Amino acid sequence: MNANEFNSHHPVGTPVVAYPLTRPEHGMPDFFERLETVTRTPAWTLGDGTPVVSVEGLTGGISLTHIDVITGGATA
Repeated sequence: MNANEFNSHHPVGTPVVAYPLTRPEHGMPDFFERLETVTRTPAWTLGDGTPVVSVEGLTGGISLTHIDVITGGATA
């Protein structure tokens, strides 16, 4: 999903689960962190083409591939 698509479906304040370093399915437990939070900015695209979004509790942008939107009590 690119930044514009994300923004069209998920406004600032959307509940999400963020994985700042690596996702659990990548099998790297030393670098795994799961943070339930909300978006604090619209998503944008970095110079290298990576779409990112900022979330409460972390500085900088998190790749959209490391964001799961929470819908109806579950992540999607």
